[in-house]
Amino acid sequence: MNLAVRDIRQNFGRFALTTVGVGLLLMIVMGMGGIYRGLIADATLLVEAVGADLWLVQGATRGPFAEISRVPATLEDRARSVPGVAAARRFVSHTVQRAFRGRPLRMVVQGLAWPEDAGDWIPLAAGRALRHAHYEMVADRSLGLPLGTEVPLGKDLYRVVGLTQGMVGSGGDGMAFFTVSDAQAIQFDVPGEATRLERASRRARVGGRDLGRLNPLLLERSAGATAEIPALGPPQVSAVMVSLQPGLAAGSVMDTFAAWTDVTVYTRRQQIDLLLSGMVDKARRQLGLFRALLVIISTIIMALIIYTLTLDKIHDIALLKLIGARNRVIIGLILQQALLIGALGYGLAYWLGTFAFPRFPRRVVIEPPDLLLLAGVVAAISVVASLIGIAKALSVEPNKVLS
Repeated sequence: MNLAVRDIRQNFGRFALTTVGVGLLLMIVMGMGGIYRGLIADATLLVEAVGADLWLVQGATRGPFAEISRVPATLEDRARSVPGVAAARRFVSHTVQRAFRGRPLRMVVQGLAWPEDAGDWIPLAAGRALRHAHYEMVADRSLGLPLGTEVPLGKDLYRVVGLTQGMVGSGGDGMAFFTVSDAQAIQFDVPGEATRLERASRRARVGGRDLGRLNPLLLERSAGATAEIPALGPPQVSAVMVSLQPGLAAGSVMDTFAAWTDVTVYTRRQQIDLLLSGMVDKARRQLGLFRALLVIISTIIMALIIYTLTLDKIHDIALLKLIGARNRVIIGLILQQALLIGALGYGLAYWLGTFAFPRFPRRVVIEPPDLLLLAGVVAAISVVASLIGIAKALSVEPNKVLS
């Protein structure tokens, strides 16, 4: 019978506890890699799902995913007039947090350019897309809002008419889709007293000028709603998304947009690169560092475990040497046990992860290449960890059995 298997059977309890400990440690390593992948998937999810070829953002900025971007809503019409442009849509995105039924409700508000964009591209898990210009929303299931729920946002109630699955922002908050007008109403909502004070302040400023004193009608108009003052434009949007005609190269269209000094144009790939090199870059590097540290710690712990198991077998190893066993037999005993601990720990980590990872607050993405890479790392760790035990075993003198 194989010596490694016989030794495991005689010390099965210790071996089982060791394997469970290594498995839990490897599950953390596997989960850290999955969180790393999930962070990238969440950050690029919306850009990939929208499918826009070009993004028009505020001039000299890096776009709404990196910093504040404000462009006029009329930019949408300007973009449509460029030859080669098939469609242009306004983009509004911001994060809000409200108290709802005794709990905090934090969501990423996404504005859809109604009626051209009703959200039919959104992958729905239940319900339907938007069918009315106001007071409807499509929410991600992570927000915990069932179909038909009415959510107070600003001064209005919004009914959940559709549910998505896995549509979250780069911060892990669930997305909620509204029409652009509703999204802007939520974004720029202020208390009634603040509105009254602003109108009074506006009237006082106009009244302090000759134009206001000579034109009473203008004075009264200045104290009205902002939307009724022609000199004040409508709320601005974060960006404009442009879709090109099928088969058309983006170069000529980008050259046209690049000549517009009030905006900056990015391709979809550039927008993704900005996301990964900007708002999620530090988190990615931190997760990568933790993953590397966990691999090093796993190596050290497994080395200590194998060394301790070797010390417990010093008398047996000395007896093997005394009866003439070759060094390769002793090396095989320790190396096989180390590889077996690594393999069983890896399998246990994967099995436990299938139950634990879906319950994590952030998305955990485990891809086959990552599993194969981790399997190779575990095999390497097992071999490296066994070297200390092998060195100790080979240094044992046969006469040790007599002491």
